[in-house]
Amino acid sequence: MEGKNYINGAFVSGVSGNRFESRNPAHFNEVLGTFPLSSERDVNNAVDAAKTAYDGWRRLSRIKRGEYFDEFVQLLKKNHEEISRLVSKECGKGIIEGRADVTEGIHMVQYTFGTVRMPHGDVVDSEIPEKDSFMRRKPKGVVAAITPWNFPFAIPLWLICPSVVEGNTVVLKPSRETACTANAIAEYAHKAGFPSGVINVVHGGCGDLLVRHPDTRVVLFVGSCDVGSEIKKIVAGFHDKMSACEMGGKNALIVLDDANLDIAVNAAIISAFKTSGQRCTSASRLIVHEKVLAEFERRFVETTKKIKIGDPLDESVFMGPVINEAATEKIARYNDLAKKEGAEVLLDGGRLTGSEYKKGFFMSPFVYRMENNPKSRVLHEEVFGPHVAVIPVKDIDEAIAVHNDTDYGLACAVITEDFRKVKRIRDDCEYGLGYVNLPTIGAEVHLPFGGVKKSGTGLPSASTLIDVVTHRTAWTINHGKEIKMAQGLT
Repeated sequence: MEGKNYINGAFVSGVSGNRFESRNPAHFNEVLGTFPLSSERDVNNAVDAAKTAYDGWRRLSRIKRGEYFDEFVQLLKKNHEEISRLVSKECGKGIIEGRADVTEGIHMVQYTFGTVRMPHGDVVDSEIPEKDSFMRRKPKGVVAAITPWNFPFAIPLWLICPSVVEGNTVVLKPSRETACTANAIAEYAHKAGFPSGVINVVHGGCGDLLVRHPDTRVVLFVGSCDVGSEIKKIVAGFHDKMSACEMGGKNALIVLDDANLDIAVNAAIISAFKTSGQRCTSASRLIVHEKVLAEFERRFVETTKKIKIGDPLDESVFMGPVINEAATEKIARYNDLAKKEGAEVLLDGGRLTGSEYKKGFFMSPFVYRMENNPKSRVLHEEVFGPHVAVIPVKDIDEAIAVHNDTDYGLACAVITEDFRKVKRIRDDCEYGLGYVNLPTIGAEVHLPFGGVKKSGTGLPSASTLIDVVTHRTAWTINHGKEIKMAQGLT
C-alpha cells in the first residue's frame, strides 16, 4: 500500500517526499505500506483545512451531523472482517482481539449516532420566576488527536466521534506502527461523505507540531506517561488550549482469600497476557492473599504454559508478537531486572527463536513472585509486555496499600465473593476503571475511560469525552417587563 495523508477531503502525498514503512510484527520482512513523514507544511495544511471547515460544520444541525455517522457505521459493519485482519496483521494481536478492536470502534460510532436525538444540555431553574436559564454546549474548534498502535481502530474513533458530532473538526495523528489502519479509517470516512476538512489524517512524526500549532484548541492523547506529560506542559503555555491525556498504568488484579480461583486464574491470564500484555489496562501485578497463594500460583503457571503463541491470524492463537524490536529489548531488560531485584522466577520467559518465530517479535510470558518493595523498579514501572509479578499479601488492608503503591492509577480488579470487601476496594483503591470478578481489561464505549495520578487527570476518553471537546455555556432569558436580578441585586 502506498498510503497518503488525508487532508481537506483528498488523499495527498507529503510535501517532503520522505516516507516510512509499516511492517507486520509477526513477519517483519513484510512491508504492509509506506506513508508520508509529514512536515510542518503538511500539518499546517491539515489544521487550515480543519479550521476552514469548522464554521460550516458547527452550524449544521447536530442531528444532521449524526447522519454522517450512520452512513459511516454501515460501511464499517460491511467490511468488519477485512478491517479486523488488517488490525491483527499490523499491530500483532490475535484475530479474535482484532475483531474486538473493530467492534469497539463500531460501537463508538453507533453510540455517537444514537446520542444526536437525545436531550443535550439542561434547563436550570432561576431565582427569578420571570427568567428561564439553560446550560448549553458549544464546540471548541480544531481538535488534535494523537493515538497509539495497540488499539489502532477503536482509540482513534473514541476521540474522533465525540469531537466531530459536537461540531468540532479533527486532525488525527496515528502511530507510525499502524498507519495502514488509520488510512482505512480515512477511506471509510471519505466514502461516508463527511464534508472536506472535518476529518483529516497526517502520518509520521508530527505530533509535536500539532500540539504546538496555534490553531488547535484541544489536544487528545493516548499513550505513554512521558509523552503525555510533555504534551500537558506544552499546552499549559497556551491560554486558550486544553489537553486530555490517558497515559498507561501499573495495574493490579487483587485475589482475596475467599476468591473463586477458577475466576481468579482466568481473569489473571486475560489481564496479563491479552494483546501480549501491551494494553494500558494490562495487569502486571497480581496481588494475592497468602491463604490462596500456593494454589493460585500453581494453577496460574500451569495455564500460562498452555498459552499458544504464534501468527495472530491463526484463530487458535492467544498471544501474537509484541510490536517491534525495541519492545522485545525493553521487556527482556525488565525480565533481567526482576532477577537482579530478587524475584523468585516461576516461569522464565523471553524472546522466542524457533522456526515459527524467527521472523517476528515473539515473547513468551515471564512470571515471578516478589514481596512488595517500594524501591523495586519492576513493581512500579510500566513494562508493556508479558511480564507479571505475583505479590503475596496477608489481608485486604495490605492488598489496598500494595495496590496504591505506584505512581499510576488506571485499572483495578478484585476477585472476591464478599460484597463488603468489594466496597473497601471500590472506595480505597486509586483507579479510573474498576472491576469485580473480572479482568482489568474490557472497557465499554458508554462508560468513562481514564485514570488518575500518572495515568491521567481523570478526563476520560470514549463517550464522556464530550466534557473535554465542548464548553458549557449559561444562557438566561428574561420574560418579564422589567429587570429583576438574582441575589437581591437591583
